[in-house]
Amino acid sequence: MQHRTEDYDLLYKLVLIGDSGVGKTNILNQFTRGEFLQDSKTTIGVEFASKNIMIDDKTVKAQIWDTAGQERYRAITSAYYRGAVGAMIIYDITKSLTFENVDKWMKELKENADPSLQIMIVGNKTDQKHIRQVATDCAIAYAQRNGVAFIETSAKDGTNVEDAFKNILQQIYKSAKVVKPTPQPTKFVVADTDVVKPEKSSGCC
Repeated sequence: MQHRTEDYDLLYKLVLIGDSGVGKTNILNQFTRGEFLQDSKTTIGVEFASKNIMIDDKTVKAQIWDTAGQERYRAITSAYYRGAVGAMIIYDITKSLTFENVDKWMKELKENADPSLQIMIVGNKTDQKHIRQVATDCAIAYAQRNGVAFIETSAKDGTNVEDAFKNILQQIYKSAKVVKPTPQPTKFVVADTDVVKPEKSSGCC
């Protein structure tokens, strides 16, 4: 079947980054296919999938790149940041080390991606909050300090996955419009689907 080139008005490239095992591939699959694979294999290199959503009266095609979290693939995947207008840094709320490494991923974005990139920090696996190691307030404070968005999700039961992608795509749309993003990041925080304006925060964690 042939696909029309006019089936979308805008094309936005997003990259999913974060440590191995935090659920990047399952978040991608949940958003694009409504699927969760309990025994999903580790991503090797880069994979991508696409999904269209409507913003205003525009059809926006999100081309989402799922990058491997292992150190040995980072040099390969850094080239895929080129052209990205949005990034989700994903960590596992049940593993504090994956949250501590968010700083490393933020640095990698600054070194490899466009400075106008829209960034969202995603705390995944809220379906396992009974073994949570990363406090929501701590993650919100970190996001506010860095002027980026934040949301918690569960790729397993789908909680907030759709909202996460819609929120970052809407922010890209607002800043990018038709041509290029503006150089100013949008500062907002999303926690359990509520938008919270950033405030001056004291030290956390």
